[in-house]
Amino acid sequence: MRWGIGALACLWMVGAPPTHAAQPASSGSGQAYPERPIRLIIPAAPGTGSDYFGRTVAQALTDLYKQQIVADNRAGAGGLIGAQLIATASPDGYTLGMASTSLVVSPLFQAKPQYRPIEDFSAVALLSSITSVVVVAPGAQAKNLGEWIAYAKARPGQLNYASVGAGTASHLSAEIFNKAAGINAVHVPFKGVADIWTEMFAGRVHYLVFVAPAVTAMARDGKVRPLAVTSKARSVGLPDVPTVIEAGLPAAEVDTLFGVVAPARTPPAVIQKLHTDMVGVLKRPETRERFERMGGSPAVDTTPEKFAAQMKTEYERYRRLIAEIGIKPQ
Repeated sequence: MRWGIGALACLWMVGAPPTHAAQPASSGSGQAYPERPIRLIIPAAPGTGSDYFGRTVAQALTDLYKQQIVADNRAGAGGLIGAQLIATASPDGYTLGMASTSLVVSPLFQAKPQYRPIEDFSAVALLSSITSVVVVAPGAQAKNLGEWIAYAKARPGQLNYASVGAGTASHLSAEIFNKAAGINAVHVPFKGVADIWTEMFAGRVHYLVFVAPAVTAMARDGKVRPLAVTSKARSVGLPDVPTVIEAGLPAAEVDTLFGVVAPARTPPAVIQKLHTDMVGVLKRPETRERFERMGGSPAVDTTPEKFAAQMKTEYERYRRLIAEIGIKPQ
């Protein structure tokens, strides 16, 4: 099954169609948009997939527009802090946000959600669909996925798996993996990726299922051991690592989507300009090289409308998953 999660993604904030007539892509003063810096809120810590892809596109658009695209990391509460900032920002095209799994999923964990993951956002552009990687410490006894599953099954409730927060791609990707493999393990959420690595090297975190951009460099340097990727095809960044399908666990297949959203009611002309320019950036060879280096491929054949529809579908999938694994809103 191909679940854009993740993450997971995920890019998971999409909006209802704007309710007013289309406007030209210009500022309130009549000048061509953009006439001042744009803020790109990244509801995740540095080193995550959202951060990597967001900053890559932000730098390219800064060069194109001759206006600074300011990447603003607002991590915390599983993405809720950054998501609320995006949702409540002025819909004028000068505040955008990176969207991944946590943005659409986090409200499902709340008894009284602080924002609406569908209605409060407008889809701008899908940037990439990437795999997650099942990772263990380099000293782990298991040399492949089958050995790790057997090891974990023999120790129910004794192993820990890490994430960067409840409802994030790293959490739900691991839940999908655990369910497919029949593993009973303890979820340990962290604030950032650096803390996870510290605890894994110390032996207090046993495994994680994390997006490729945050794992690839560590795996290449031998600091962690990748056992499988969760995509249908092998990762361009880790070509020697088998897929979960090749490893005999097709039910663990999951992709993570990353994209850009804006506050609901952002003018359609602004949305379309941003989308067109982002796709232009994604088509550049240097962008493809950067994305593929970290395990992703640029999304160059979609539209804001298709992205919005995809996110709505993924929202329903995660709503069902959360009910299946028995997580109750709090």
